[in-house]
Amino acid sequence: MNLANFRFETGADGVALLTWDMPGRSMNVINPEVMAELDSVIDAVVNNADIKGCVIASGKSAFSGGADLSMLQQGAAQYAKALKEQGEEVANKLFFENSRKLSLLYRKLETCGKPFAIAINGVCLGGAFELALACHYRVMADDEKTKVGLPEIKVGLFPGAGGTQRVARIMQTGDALQFLFRGDQVKPKAALGAKLVQEIAPREEIVARARAWIVNGGKALAPWDVKDFKNPSGKVFSPTGMMIWPAANAILRRETYNNYPAARAILHAVYEGLQLPMDQGLTVESRWFAHILRSKEAAAMIRSLFLSKNELEKGAHRPADVPPTNLKKIGILGAGFMGAGVAYISALNGLDVVLIDRDQESADKGKATIDKLISGSVAKGRATPAEKDALLARVHTTADYAALAGCDLVLEAVFEDRAVKADVTKRAQDVVGGDVIFASNTSTLPITSLAETAQKPENFIGIHFFSPVEKMLLVEVIVGKKTGDRALATALDFIRIIKKTPIVVNDTRGFYANRCVLNFVREGQIMLTEGVPPAMIENVARMAGMPVGPLSLNDEVALDLGWKILQATKKDLGEKAIDPAQERVLGYMVEKEGRFGRKNGKGFYDYHPDGKKSLWPGLSALAEAQLDPDTLDVKELEQRFLVTQAVEAARTLAEGVVTDPREADVGSILGFGFAPFTGGTLSYIDGMGTKAFVALCDKLAAKHGPRFEPPQLLRDMAAKGETFYGRFGTQQKAA
Repeated sequence: MNLANFRFETGADGVALLTWDMPGRSMNVINPEVMAELDSVIDAVVNNADIKGCVIASGKSAFSGGADLSMLQQGAAQYAKALKEQGEEVANKLFFENSRKLSLLYRKLETCGKPFAIAINGVCLGGAFELALACHYRVMADDEKTKVGLPEIKVGLFPGAGGTQRVARIMQTGDALQFLFRGDQVKPKAALGAKLVQEIAPREEIVARARAWIVNGGKALAPWDVKDFKNPSGKVFSPTGMMIWPAANAILRRETYNNYPAARAILHAVYEGLQLPMDQGLTVESRWFAHILRSKEAAAMIRSLFLSKNELEKGAHRPADVPPTNLKKIGILGAGFMGAGVAYISALNGLDVVLIDRDQESADKGKATIDKLISGSVAKGRATPAEKDALLARVHTTADYAALAGCDLVLEAVFEDRAVKADVTKRAQDVVGGDVIFASNTSTLPITSLAETAQKPENFIGIHFFSPVEKMLLVEVIVGKKTGDRALATALDFIRIIKKTPIVVNDTRGFYANRCVLNFVREGQIMLTEGVPPAMIENVARMAGMPVGPLSLNDEVALDLGWKILQATKKDLGEKAIDPAQERVLGYMVEKEGRFGRKNGKGFYDYHPDGKKSLWPGLSALAEAQLDPDTLDVKELEQRFLVTQAVEAARTLAEGVVTDPREADVGSILGFGFAPFTGGTLSYIDGMGTKAFVALCDKLAAKHGPRFEPPQLLRDMAAKGETFYGRFGTQQKAA
């Protein structure tokens, strides 16, 4: 055999060891070449009488992240070509056969007649875990870095290489559906308890344990291929089964509002497949998989949440002529919630951190926040006590700016006040000088104006984190008018170290993410004044695809912060720059009622001692009319929530704030949870069609006001039938 991605050797005991170790890659991935080689290995094992069976292992620190999803884009292109040249019937058949090749390969392995065992180390996800499920015996390393899972649902897909059928024949049906719907990664003991693996062992023993199973007579027969096999939850049409499926349907509707076709397809594939023998069940799964592959939701989510996200994380807009930076020590000014969060993720990823605040007590409070975060990870088994001690040792708290000496990067995360930011910038640069890159974590203040207080504005940049820092994946990098390439490269290198996803935007008030999400929040506030019931506002926002309602989100961000931003905007730009309805709502809540949000237990919601919350009855005072909810157009309310964000995203592109559709889409999903099934703000417009979107904007503007008015760019694109990805593609940043 001529293998490029595997090593194949047979031991004296007659057991072959297939080591998956793709050259030039940090992670093994499934692609056509890997599939072809695995197919030839199965044939070699079957046709050699001296080989008793085969163990599959990885030569890397992780087993595999699954399939290379760019294959799916290639499949879509092949379908389009066949459709044009050979017609729909031929194209559909070709697409179906191509989409099930991996499923057929795994079934070939499973039924080849010789035992295959797999030794799993590190993450084993998606199509790689489906390979594991097709093997007859699974041994998993018993350590914190080893996890298995089927996360396809998170990019608009579902397991299409046997995952739905095998998991549903291993686990109780309700548990299997939860596992498939959530796409969670499962640790060794949980995987063993769920019977997803048969054995866990120390990492250094997993290959030997897998080999021993074969030597000791392991059978090449999956449980579902044994005569009289019974599903764990019995027959679908049984009293037990009929208790599962109505509840599963209800949960699906509650959690997805039918926005995610892949989730519905999982339900169909499991429900239909469990009524059939395995081979027919796999065919059912393949038909649903092919159907989902051709859905616009899957195409948009794969593009934004996999392909574009990966490209941005690899530095799509990093200046190519700037050599890699070597960041080892950073300074953070401000030990509040945001500053402590940045310090935590920085230390977690091996950086030494100087955490400064106005006095030692305040700085130490920041370290206490870090201690709490890492202690939570230790309690959950995600970190060891030794790792906690090492992390805390990397964080030095002080009120003395002299401690910043030797820092490779300084980031301020102090109060959103120009004077305060100017003061800490000066004090820090008096120590480190103007050549050290200086970053501001401001969420709204333009970077160009903040850079005026810096010694060298070309070395000043915005690095905007989202709260809570340790959970939010997005970081917004803001380039001021004088920001240089070295500052941009350093910021992107820092973000890569801390394992976040960057988007690079040009300077403006509110940048990109806040401009869009504040429109969402404002729309909820305006609906309150119109008389839309508060509970309906919150529920309709979730029905539209947002993770939380605008009132909940506003409470989390803090109403008094929103009030301060609104007043600062009014002061800087005048009365016309703010919405009077929004000013009335926030003024009433903050100034009159003293309701600041979750932080003081009183906002649009009341926050109770038991941790629960309920909408504040006093919100009715904000309504200018009492509307009958049964007369309201729910679809229009949903559209208002999404359109107000998407049209703002289009404005940012028209203004040159965002220059790459990938960043608008990835930023909108990761930064503020814009309906992921759409692929992001600009994909939402592209998916609808610019002509239809402009018509919708005009309809909403006529009824609800000029905030829905589309920019001229959109009108021009609509007239030409253009899309954002067609017109702008993945162009490089403007200099």
